[in-house]
Amino acid sequence: MPSLFGGGAAREGRQKAAGYVRAIWADPAESDVAWLATTATGGDLDHARWELRYARRALGLLAAQRDALDDRTGSLVAHAVSEAMLSDPAVAVSAAALAERQFNDRLTAYRDALQQRSRETPGTRLGRVLLVFAGSVRAARGAGLQPAGELLARYLDEANAALRQAFGSVDLPEDARPSTLGRSH
Repeated sequence: MPSLFGGGAAREGRQKAAGYVRAIWADPAESDVAWLATTATGGDLDHARWELRYARRALGLLAAQRDALDDRTGSLVAHAVSEAMLSDPAVAVSAAALAERQFNDRLTAYRDALQQRSRETPGTRLGRVLLVFAGSVRAARGAGLQPAGELLARYLDEANAALRQAFGSVDLPEDARPSTLGRSH
């Protein structure tokens, strides 16, 4: 059966997606883990580390779906994320289904936060989601909200940089409107 996107192009797309997923799979900085543990998880470093892993991975997938140059990129990255979750050495085989459910819950919440229209910045909305999943509604309403929002805004920026690194970026001429580039005269 022929490949939907062509053999070589499909393979190249999968390789780019796998490289991108390796970038978003990076563990969070220990200083970020310690901050979240102190702010929201009652000192539970493992819970804090997992919440930040889930956040980085979910935001990476959302960035690929939202900001990629090619419509196929989001599905390629989603497939690569699924494969990475199945082979994640940090997840016990017996806990794989639970980890997948937890990731999907967070993915949905982060997607909703990004799509919501309000006076709050996207970072603030994302930060609130992080703090609630980490177990602190109080921090989500208080002083922890701003640093959480800044942290997740940074994760989203890092995901977009990794996306451009893996898949390329648009190089538009200075004197042409993007809407006219595909037209022939």
